[in-house]
Amino acid sequence: MTAPLPLTGLRVLSAEQYGAGPFGSMHMADLGAEVIKIEQPGSGDSSRASGPYFLGAGDSHFFQSFNRNKRSLTLDLRQPEGREILHRLVADMDVVMNNMRGDQPGRLGITYDALARVNPRIVCAHISGYGRTGERATWPAYDYLLQAEAGFMAVTGEPEGDATRMGLSIVDYMTGVTTAFAVMAAMFGVARTGLGRDVDVTLYDVAMQQLTYPAAWYLNEGFETPRRPRSGHPFVVPCEVFPTADGHVFIMCILPKFWEAFARIAGRPDLPGDPRFATPQARFDNRTALIAILDDLTRARGTADWMAALGGEVPVAPVLTLPQALDNPFFRARGGAQAAPHPTRPDFAMVANPVRLGPDPLPARCAPALGADTDAILDRLGYGAPAIAALRDKGVV
Repeated sequence: MTAPLPLTGLRVLSAEQYGAGPFGSMHMADLGAEVIKIEQPGSGDSSRASGPYFLGAGDSHFFQSFNRNKRSLTLDLRQPEGREILHRLVADMDVVMNNMRGDQPGRLGITYDALARVNPRIVCAHISGYGRTGERATWPAYDYLLQAEAGFMAVTGEPEGDATRMGLSIVDYMTGVTTAFAVMAAMFGVARTGLGRDVDVTLYDVAMQQLTYPAAWYLNEGFETPRRPRSGHPFVVPCEVFPTADGHVFIMCILPKFWEAFARIAGRPDLPGDPRFATPQARFDNRTALIAILDDLTRARGTADWMAALGGEVPVAPVLTLPQALDNPFFRARGGAQAAPHPTRPDFAMVANPVRLGPDPLPARCAPALGADTDAILDRLGYGAPAIAALRDKGVV
């Protein structure tokens, strides 16, 4: 008998849109939680309109990438009838999430203080740009802005080039994952005490936390981590991109044994004995001379040859384009491109959740149409067909 997914039975209500919130709740949905996505009647999550690729009206590849395995409830929380429906739902929920501007949860009554009388066990998770209090509580925020302000752009790119944004919205994604973890921690507390709480996670705080050891170096020693050529490590050499006969590879000789193995496999076992390259500090001090020697060696063979020669002995990876990464036989063999059939695209595929509970990826059901589950959810709450029709006429659902 197949064991149920670990979050089966967890019930999550999420007033979310676009990136960070949906990404976090999708992790919980993938692991078995019932995630009911609250969307504004008529328009829904703004990412439904995010191009350039669409799956009919009110749906897009972008939206699908963040909302699989969820249900959709259209509900206007600004109307009194919407609040009443919210309270009926919360009575039987475990978690209420949102990724609104910091001042909005209090106004809409989705904080623990507002909902504890309905369900004292409820966990209210808030994702905002800069927090629910303070001078920036009303500020909207986006991943790119946080990459700029948290110093990510300043440490990315070539030393003489402009500050560069990462190619992916990594702050959004890390914030979503951090929130999912925080919710699970809060649920553990509920199991022990019977009481829920507010959980706050901000894009700003998550971005700043990712500074890790460069932050420690600056806070304690005043050291500003520089950019290194070819995406090199700030202190370890060789640890950077190298040219091959037909592309590039990233080689990381973090440990002495890897440096010695690389030199041996590259046909220069003498290099680790050269005083210029014998110690980590010597290699760093003589980086220009060492890289010139290594570039001549790596250019003599193709990427596939280097991967075959170094793989398993020296940390190495090919530098791939996005299509090459997604067509990588290793990725495909692991089931990384997962089918999630859509009514308009039976062959629709997405990248699978990285969590594995066995040899196969977690189940994937395509994201719902706008309001697809509204009637069923309201019926579960005791609303009959005439009442639902009246709510729809008023724009509440």
